[in-house]
Formats: sequence, structure tokens, C-alpha cells
Amino acid sequence: MANRFVLNETSYHGAGAIQSIAEEANGRNLKKAFVCSDPDLVKFGVTKKVLDVLDKAGLAYELYSNIKPNPTIENVQSGVAAFKKSGADYIIAIGGGSSMDTAKAVGIIIKNPDFEDVRSLEGVAPTREKAVPIFAVPTTAGTAAEVTINYVITDVEKHRKMVCVDPKDIPVVAFVDPEMMSSMPKGLTAATGMDALTHAIEGYITAGAWELSDMFHIKAIELIAKSLRGAVANTPEGRESMALGQYVAGMGFSNVGLGIVHSMAHPLGALYDTPHGVANAIILPTVMEYNAEATGEKYREIARAMGVEGVDSMNQAEYRKAAVDAVKKLSQDVGIPTDLKDIVKKEDIPFLAQSAMDDACRPGNPKQPTLEDITALYESLI
Repeated sequence: MANRFVLNETSYHGAGAIQSIAEEANGRNLKKAFVCSDPDLVKFGVTKKVLDVLDKAGLAYELYSNIKPNPTIENVQSGVAAFKKSGADYIIAIGGGSSMDTAKAVGIIIKNPDFEDVRSLEGVAPTREKAVPIFAVPTTAGTAAEVTINYVITDVEKHRKMVCVDPKDIPVVAFVDPEMMSSMPKGLTAATGMDALTHAIEGYITAGAWELSDMFHIKAIELIAKSLRGAVANTPEGRESMALGQYVAGMGFSNVGLGIVHSMAHPLGALYDTPHGVANAIILPTVMEYNAEATGEKYREIARAMGVEGVDSMNQAEYRKAAVDAVKKLSQDVGIPTDLKDIVKKEDIPFLAQSAMDDACRPGNPKQPTLEDITALYESLI
């Protein structure tokens, strides 16, 4: 069976990358942008950096900002209605995963109106048409939504996140500009950075991993391990390297899937509105320990990429522990909590565990868990 690999048509990297938006829009004969960005980015002037580029080039646009941190079905449906009224012919998504996930769902539904209920997009939906062209401008170094074929929408009524996988939703152009990330506060930088590390590690050990994806994931782990502390300190070098590292991780995991770190994190976002990166960061070391026996020699390469010295002289148990310890140390250094005690209520664990078992990321885990396994993992963290 052949392995499929899907990437953007074009991507721009480095300081000032957003200046190429006008050139790309004009080159593709696009007339009016539907700009998706969350309210805080609009409030604090981050979105304006892109709007200034459009204004300078005389390009028309309409702004849509009814987007929550964990975007909902309602956010998507109101976005579809707003897009139809706007007369736009492409989307510019500015933000983290929330803005981009909303944009992907809107773009897909506009071209595939049979899925306007949104719920029918969950999993691998049989859409027929490519989404409205999407230009993606990340403002966080974590989700890599600008290069993935995945998006996540919250079903508020059912207290669950719907993972949607569709190669037709991938943005046509990504503008990965570290200057768009410089205003991120330390906590958000840490959380999104650990989300990126989770993508890289889960993608590297997932059941679908192969040589091409491994290449991206190991490099991503190396870049993130070296740069996340600097990014949290807001150094230009840290920001630029993290912007690249999280994108490289996205190039990999988008094509091979993830595992139960994400399966367990998704219900926390749906039920408690827990920031996705924080949930991943807390859960990651515990699940790494659980998965270790099913990963062969891969933890040795994870430890090496994390900067651990002397891994070639370690036995299997030693390098596996070294890999987990290095992840724990990085998480601690950037201020991530060590457990879920302040998040999870014990009485909710049965619901959380079943939600994790039902999650689209669970089948990709290298070790197939039982409901009892997931329950025990949650319980170990509270």
C-alpha cells in the first residue's frame, strides 16, 4: 500500500513573510479576502499587521472574529453565513489553531454545502470539492494548522471535540512569520510549544510512521528542544527556530496521525475548556512511559534529539527513561503544571476515558489501549 503525503502548495518562512500575501493574492487573481481571526488578536493589533499589508496593496477584505479558543459548531455556522454575505473568494486565517480550524471548516462547507450541519465533517468525511483557497498566518508556534489536513471543532451540546481529517482543507499558502508570534505571552508560548513537541513525538512513534515522516519529526524535536526556552524568553532566535520547528512537526504528523496524548487532551478542552497545549504537555510524559514498550529503539533517537548526551552507551531502559526525563525537564523549565489535579474532577473520568477511546487519534497510538488503561492514565495524573 502506498503512503500518501500532503503539503501546502507554497510556504514562506522568516521575518517579514506576511509581506508576500499581496503578491500571492494578486498572482492567483483573488479579489476579496474573508479574514478569520480571534477577538484578542484583533484587540491587541496583531491582526492589523496583515490588514495593513492588504490595505497597502489595495486588496479588499472583510473581518470575521466570532471565534472561541476552542471553536464551536456555532462559530463555524455563523462564519459560513458571514462568508456568503461578504462576496469573498478566499480566506486569510490569522491566529492559532482556533482561527485556522474555523477557517478550514468554513472553507470546506462553502464548497461542500451538504456538510453544513458541521457534525457530518467528523472523521474522514467524503467531501468532493477542495475548500475555498486559504492563506494561513500562524500567530502561535504550536498547532501547525497552516500545514495540516486536520481541524478540530467543539460540539458544545455533547461536550466533545470532533477531529476532522480532510486533505481538501489544507491551506494553499502558509506565511510562517516569527514577527507575528512576538506578542505571545510566556504561558501561551510555552503551551503551544509543548503542543508542537507532542506532535513531533507522537508523530514519530505513531503506528503510521515511516521513513519520510520520521525525518521531519526528529528534526522538529531537535529544533523545539533547542529553541522553546528561548522563545518563552522572547528572543528573536528562539521565536524563529520555534516557528520552523512546529511547522516541520506539522509536515509530519498531518500525514501519519497522532496518538492517545491527543485523544486524552481533546476531552479536557471540550469539558473544561483547558488550553490544548497545556493538556498535551501534562499528559505527554505519562503516555510516553505507557507507550515505551511498543516503540523499539525510537526513544533513543528522541533522547538524542532532546539533547541528551551519551545515549549510545545506554541500554534500552536507560534511554527510554532519559527521553521521558528530558521531556519532563523542558516542560518544567517553561512552567507547565505537572498534573491534572486542578483541572480534572474524579467523577468525570469515566466520561473522559470513553471520549478518549472514541477519539479519532486513538487508533494511531503505537500501543492499543483499553478503556481501563485510559482510565488508569487519567487517574495517575490527579
